[in-house]
Amino acid sequence: MTITDFLKDGPPIESGSGPRYLQLRERLSAAIESGILAPGSALPSERELGHLTDLSRVTVRKAIQALVDSGDIVQRQGSGSFVTEKAERLQQSLSQLTSFSEDMARRGMTTEVRMLEQSVCLPSADEVETLALPPGASVSRLARLRMADGRPLAIERASLPTDILPNPLEVTSSLYDVLERAGNRPVSAVQKISAINLGEDDAALLGVPEGAAGLKIERLSHLASGRVIEFVKSIYRGDAYDFVAELRL
Repeated sequence: MTITDFLKDGPPIESGSGPRYLQLRERLSAAIESGILAPGSALPSERELGHLTDLSRVTVRKAIQALVDSGDIVQRQGSGSFVTEKAERLQQSLSQLTSFSEDMARRGMTTEVRMLEQSVCLPSADEVETLALPPGASVSRLARLRMADGRPLAIERASLPTDILPNPLEVTSSLYDVLERAGNRPVSAVQKISAINLGEDDAALLGVPEGAAGLKIERLSHLASGRVIEFVKSIYRGDAYDFVAELRL
């Protein structure tokens, strides 16, 4: 069935059944969920949708904008509106402490990194407390956009004591590789995960609409001695990750 047949053969969109633009939005959402509008496919033009549904261009435009806001549709300047290509979801274990590069390599995926920040700075109050820094200490900061097979998946912002990572410019891909060479690779970590809606800047980096669902993860990583050496705040795409924990009695 085509989207034309789906809209023409369906029940009429009437004023007594709620706002007409919401009815059209739900009709188009149903077409997306059923596969009539496949990921990556183009929607009919606003004029065509108006002709098929007897709705005004203003009403059609509001329905499409609602689908854009929900992340179901993307608009491309000069090309039209397209069904969002859903990202393949990845399962990430919560029981193993691995680097992003190691985890993606095990999946056979090619990783890339875009450095957003590499600096040595005066620490914030949170960094002083979390990393137990002495007075006058500095902190090394790394901010990276992590990608796999060309798809942006996560933004990682890490802070480490400078005696653990004296030169953040050494990190070109995997931080844990650099730490392991220095004998400072962490062996355990505590993570806190929370659901968020992505702000404008993070959404742009991850290639999703502003307000899209995301996961915020704060991690404290420890050496075998128990010392905290890494404080990480990460933002993950909510449409790409499932975090899995194995529980035993």
